Amino acid sequence: MADAVNAPLFRDPVHDGAADPVAVWNRQAGEWWLVYTNRRVDAPGPGVAWVHGTDLGVAASTDGGRTWTYRGTLDLPDPDWGRNTFWAPEIVWHDGLYHMYVSWIRGVPSDWTGDAEIRHYTSPDLLTWTHHGALDLGSDRVIDACVYPLPDGGFRMWFKDETHGSFTYAADSPDLYHWRLTGPAVTHRPHEGPNVFTLGGHHWMIVDEWRGQGVLRSDDLEHWEYQGLILDTPGSRPDDGGIGLHADVVVQGETAYVFYFTHPDRTPDTDEASYAFRRSSLQMAALRVTDGRLTCDRDEPVEPSLAPES
Repeated sequence: MADAVNAPLFRDPVHDGAADPVAVWNRQAGEWWLVYTNRRVDAPGPGVAWVHGTDLGVAASTDGGRTWTYRGTLDLPDPDWGRNTFWAPEIVWHDGLYHMYVSWIRGVPSDWTGDAEIRHYTSPDLLTWTHHGALDLGSDRVIDACVYPLPDGGFRMWFKDETHGSFTYAADSPDLYHWRLTGPAVTHRPHEGPNVFTLGGHHWMIVDEWRGQGVLRSDDLEHWEYQGLILDTPGSRPDDGGIGLHADVVVQGETAYVFYFTHPDRTPDTDEASYAFRRSSLQMAALRVTDGRLTCDRDEPVEPSLAPES
């Protein structure tokens, strides 16, 4: 039997602010990667400048997801000069290329306002990237892309539109390059970070409601039934006492693994300028479908052996 993963699963050793992870199988290196928003917990500056000006960090696992080693940050070509902000990558493999859709903000804002866009990159090896520009998604404040193949061909992207209630909107593409906005997809309450996967005979979407992960089920990727929350109650593992934030899911047979981040030192009284308020950790937990509902016991020992993907 494999050893259970440590908790926390990973902490960024440079800035200590790993967030918004996406898990991807690196076919060239033969290892799993977590690519994440590399928040600058130690950065000076006013307001929320520390969550901006971020690179994308990389942690790699050669043992099926049990242990992770920091490898550095991705070198993404940026047609705009200066220090800009990269958030919340989504990476999918298709037809010999990795496609990345990453949230991008100009500069290093000190507040949460300002334009945001989703930019498209491709790479043959996760290291050398070609920039294809920003997507036209009908809004000047879009972040947090999630891409999933449609059963009849093509792809659907779900994303947060901050100009329309901070709801999840959708767009379709035949080829991952050209996208057509289809409109609102999930509007039950404001949220962010949609992530879609298939497990136990159903399609699932989890969204970050800032009180845990909202769970929605679908049989057609069009109509979504809300089922409540997971990762909303504290866990007992180290650094797992808060809610689970902005997550990604890897499906392995009848079990899925959710990668999420926590702010383990935050309390209602924590100073927002303090290191304790800012620092974050990545965690992993198992997901299963029980009687048609998605379940997660974040205290269950996780013993992954993530298989290579074709």
